Amino acid sequence: MTFRFLFAYTPLCPTERILQNVMAAHPIPAGTPLASPAKPWVLPRQGLSVFYGCPEMPRLFHYFLPQALLAGRQILCLDGANRFDPLLIARFARQRGVPAALFNQRLRVARAFTCFQLTELLARLPRLLRNFPAGALMVTALPDLYFDEDVREAAAGASFQQALGHLRRVSRLLPVAVFSDATSFTTPRQRFFRALASEAHRVWKFTVREDRSLAFACEKDRLPPPAAKEISDGPHRSHIPPTD
Repeated sequence: MTFRFLFAYTPLCPTERILQNVMAAHPIPAGTPLASPAKPWVLPRQGLSVFYGCPEMPRLFHYFLPQALLAGRQILCLDGANRFDPLLIARFARQRGVPAALFNQRLRVARAFTCFQLTELLARLPRLLRNFPAGALMVTALPDLYFDEDVREAAAGASFQQALGHLRRVSRLLPVAVFSDATSFTTPRQRFFRALASEAHRVWKFTVREDRSLAFACEKDRLPPPAAKEISDGPHRSHIPPTD
C-alpha cells in the first residue's frame, strides 16, 4: 500500500516523546513471540489487549507499529479516531534504516467516522482478512465513538455489543489491540468501556507523572482461550495463518 502524503506534519506531543524514549531504551528483538509484562508494546500471539489512560492514546498506537512491522507482521488498523499519520510511519521507517515502502506494504488502514461505520468494519473482518491476511489488528476510538450524543443510547448500545462480539471472535485468531481515550469522557455510557475491559485479556493503563515521565501498569493479564483457525462470514470461511 502506498500512501499519498497529503497531511501536514504533526509535531510529537510530550507524551509521545516520553513513550518513544522508553521504547528505545527497551528494544524488542524481531520475532519475539510473547508479550512481556514490562513491555506493553509487544503484542501476544492472540487475545484482546486494551490500552487507555492518556488523552493521546488514540495517536500513541503508531508507536506500537514499528516493532511488529519489522518483525514481519502485517497489521490491519481500523482507525475510528481518524488519527493515522502516514508521515509519522515514514519517519519511523527512516529512523530504522528501512524503506517506507516496506512498512506501507505491511500495513492497511480503514477509517471510521461513526460508531456504525466502525461496527460495520469489524463485521467485515473476514472479508478484509481474506484480502489482507494480517497478523494483528489495531483499533482506535473504541468505545469512544459510541459515546456520540447524536446517536441514541439504545442504538449506540446495540451497535457496541455487535462490535464487542466481532472483537471477541477475531481475538481468538490473532492479537487485537484497542487504543481508547474513553475515560476522558463524562457519560453514562462509560459502561461500554467497562464491558470492553471485562472482555479483554490484557488491560494496560498509561499515565504521565508530574515529572513528565511515563508510567504504565498492567491492570489485567489472563490467558485467552485456545486459538481458533477460522472466522465465519456467512457461507464463507477465512483462514488466518498463525502469527509467530
